[in-house]
Amino acid sequence: MQCARLTVPLDYSKPDGDTVTIGVLRHKASDSTGRVGALVVNPGGPGASGMALAASLSTHFSGSELGQRFDLIGFDPRGVGASEPKVHCLTDRERDAQRAEDLGVDGSPAGVAQQESAARDFAAKCAQRTEHGPEMLANLGTRDVARDMDVLRSALGEPKLTYLGYSYGTRIGYTYAQEFPGNVRAMVLDGAVDPSQDSLDEQIAQGAGFETAFNEFAAWCAARQDCVVGADPAEASQAFQNLARPLIDNPVPLRDGRKLTYADATLGTIQALYSQQLWQTLNTGLNDLRSGRGETLMALADMYNERDPGGRYSNNQDAFTAIRCVDDPPVTDKTKILDAENRFEQVAPFLDDGRANGAALDSCAFWPVPNTLQPHEPKISGVPPVLVISTTNDPATPYQAGVNLAEAMNGALLTFEGTQHTAFLQGNQCVDTAGSAYLINNTLPPVGQRCAAQ
Repeated sequence: MQCARLTVPLDYSKPDGDTVTIGVLRHKASDSTGRVGALVVNPGGPGASGMALAASLSTHFSGSELGQRFDLIGFDPRGVGASEPKVHCLTDRERDAQRAEDLGVDGSPAGVAQQESAARDFAAKCAQRTEHGPEMLANLGTRDVARDMDVLRSALGEPKLTYLGYSYGTRIGYTYAQEFPGNVRAMVLDGAVDPSQDSLDEQIAQGAGFETAFNEFAAWCAARQDCVVGADPAEASQAFQNLARPLIDNPVPLRDGRKLTYADATLGTIQALYSQQLWQTLNTGLNDLRSGRGETLMALADMYNERDPGGRYSNNQDAFTAIRCVDDPPVTDKTKILDAENRFEQVAPFLDDGRANGAALDSCAFWPVPNTLQPHEPKISGVPPVLVISTTNDPATPYQAGVNLAEAMNGALLTFEGTQHTAFLQGNQCVDTAGSAYLINNTLPPVGQRCAAQ
């Protein structure tokens, strides 16, 4: 594999001003004579590493027709991973302390004040500790990542972009298509973020998605003798609450000196619901919790937060918040926030903490720079048909979002019937064959095609 840095303007309105660099990784096509071009990939997040995705996909690519025909290109979006400068808000110790405080469960006026103080402090530290400060934060969002991706396309010598975006990477894809419609060759958008939803509606839709995945986990678990949520899936939410809620007042001490809080137990559960491969680990972790041990659930929560065993964090969570705050309008109406919190608990009862909600403002309400995007339905012309892949029981990006995006972009919809987050190049032959045929030959799957889990 080859790596490089791509230099781009910090602020595209000042092309001769300060610059930033984008980390890029390339796995070259194995058949130079039959090479189609470069396939640029992004895993979403926002804030996840495209270089890491390319590295993880490279083994699969090496033995496939895609690997023969395409260079595989992963890039870390500006401010993320190997790109420089990185968004930096909290130290490792501060991140551990923030998780240990578990402020989100206290909806009292005092609790809301604490949450808002922490949110304000986080926003201030992002501006203080990130190189170029507010100017970097103002030019960090998907609008500018799409522009970077077009510079990358040009630097790779590609007349048109071939792109694979997962999850939040679908937002990068359709933003690019709006900005540079004449530069698109093909796009696979897998696990769509609904472009027309605001941040509150998106959270509620995610809550419903995780509830569906939790119910699927409960049905799988019910057939096991050691099922921690019991033999009746209808009782699973209550069983989970009975295990998790006591952590609010009595977090479980861990061997490394930390404590498993309610927030980390639920976050670890959410991490496991992204993939059926983690369901056994989740059942083990919840059984451990019932016995007073929290290491397994904390390991899942650490996986979500990208914390290594030595206590070092990637900047994923800092970048996640920074990007969302510049991509979406801030929500400052507490009536709307409280309504969204109540609706979230209705659609995802297993995540109801049993405490009163308080409608605290998040860090985006205190962000030092304005947002650069608005929720909207893409208005795109002159773009070849894209392929949208949507999973029926996707916990993080619900199925309907993919339906909506395919319709908005006049693209084709490929349905995967499964319970996981995204599907392409993850071992399902039906999905992989259809997606590969589209990328190589621009051949769309038949209208209404559905792929079953194997």
